[in-house]
Amino acid sequence: MIKAILVDDEVSCTDVLHWQLETYCPSVKVLYECNSPEDAIEKIKTLQPDVIFLDIEMPGMNAFEMLNALKPFSFEVIFTTAYNQFAVQAFKEKAIDYLLKPIEKSDLIAAVEKLMQKEKTKSSEKMEELLSLFKEQMKANKKVALPTNDGISFLNVDQIVRVESDSNYSYVFLEKGEKVCITKTLKQIEESLEGQPFYRVHQSHLVNLNHIIKYMKDGGGYLVMSDNTTITVARQRKDGFMEMFSKL
Repeated sequence: MIKAILVDDEVSCTDVLHWQLETYCPSVKVLYECNSPEDAIEKIKTLQPDVIFLDIEMPGMNAFEMLNALKPFSFEVIFTTAYNQFAVQAFKEKAIDYLLKPIEKSDLIAAVEKLMQKEKTKSSEKMEELLSLFKEQMKANKKVALPTNDGISFLNVDQIVRVESDSNYSYVFLEKGEKVCITKTLKQIEESLEGQPFYRVHQSHLVNLNHIIKYMKDGGGYLVMSDNTTITVARQRKDGFMEMFSKL
């Protein structure tokens, strides 16, 4: 018997998949249906399933961020997705199972049969490769996936002027004047943008170095951004800022 946990922010999706597994794949026992990544992390650590059926795009935390919180992997993963240009290509390259929504009976049965034949060690290695590949593809495409209240925004890094902290949320300001509310802290966004030309010039501000118009020494030092806003450079971050800016 294969023990499974279902993870999808839509209750209807986990309910339907649960029914499909019970009906078409009797060798799979569903331990729990999780409708948030946070709940899933707790249940996976507690219940130790053999496999998780995992939606990719969920508010607050996407599948790849959730998996990072669960390393090392002691389970298999079958992804479920309506669409995801980055992930689907990665799945094809690394032969990771995924099911396209709405999930077809034949695809589900084939995925479970394939699961039963997999070697767990090799599968775990491929998951590590997939996570690395996803990050590389996002960087190459100069995109960043950031969670919003109603889903995930795939933003062009070059269009981000600055990011401002607001407690457990953050606001991303784009060059066309748009403002996007992100359900992540500034520190988490800074980590997501690692390797891109961004610098934390203040406890509450992360700026795109390519959108800086000028640096003014008055008042202890501040930046004029391409959206005409001014951002204070904290005294303790000034040296690091000047060093990073000199590398551009």
